[in-house]
Amino acid sequence: MATTDNSFNGLTEYCKDCDLDTLHEVNVQIRTESLKKENAQFSREPYRVTECQRCGTRSSQRMNNA
Repeated sequence: MATTDNSFNGLTEYCKDCDLDTLHEVNVQIRTESLKKENAQFSREPYRVTECQRCGTRSSQRMNNA
């Protein structure tokens, strides 16, 4: 589970590569999933993107699994 700390734009989360709870930069990105141009406007989904500030490992998770 993520916890907030005193940093401006980070959360302390578990990093699999570091095997520790480390500071992560976290943001939300809207990604287009369709490769077809005519359907692209209907295939945008939010993703939670994290980057470990210790080792640089990035991960993303789709937020809307409806």
